[in-house]
Amino acid sequence: MNIEEIREFCITKKGAEETFPFDNDTLVFKVGGKMFALASLITGKTINLKCAPERSIELREKFESIIPGYHMNKKHWNTVDFTSNLNPKLVFELIDHSYSLVVKGLTKKQREELNN
Repeated sequence: MNIEEIREFCITKKGAEETFPFDNDTLVFKVGGKMFALASLITGKTINLKCAPERSIELREKFESIIPGYHMNKKHWNTVDFTSNLNPKLVFELIDHSYSLVVKGLTKKQREELNN
C-alpha cells in the first residue's frame, strides 16, 4: 500500500477536500472543515486517523504498526503505518471510521449539506 492509494481513497469521501494547512509536506484531508486524516509526503508511510478511544486501545494492543497519534490527541488519534503488514482492507476501514467520526461531529446543517 502506498500514499497515492491512501490519497485516492480519501478524496472519494463525500465532501472531502485535501489541503496543506501546516506545510508543504503534511497532506490533510478534511470534511466540513475538520480533519479526518493527515499524512506526511516525505515519509510516505504513515497516516494519522481519528478513532473512538476504546477502539484505539484495542487496535494498538493488537497491531504494532498502530500507535498513539503522532503530534495529536493520543486519546482520539492513531498513527497507522500503512506500509507494514496491515491488511489494506483494515486501513481503508480505519479511514472510513475516522471520516464517520468527524461527520458525526459536524452540525446538523453541515451533515444535511453533505447528503445533498
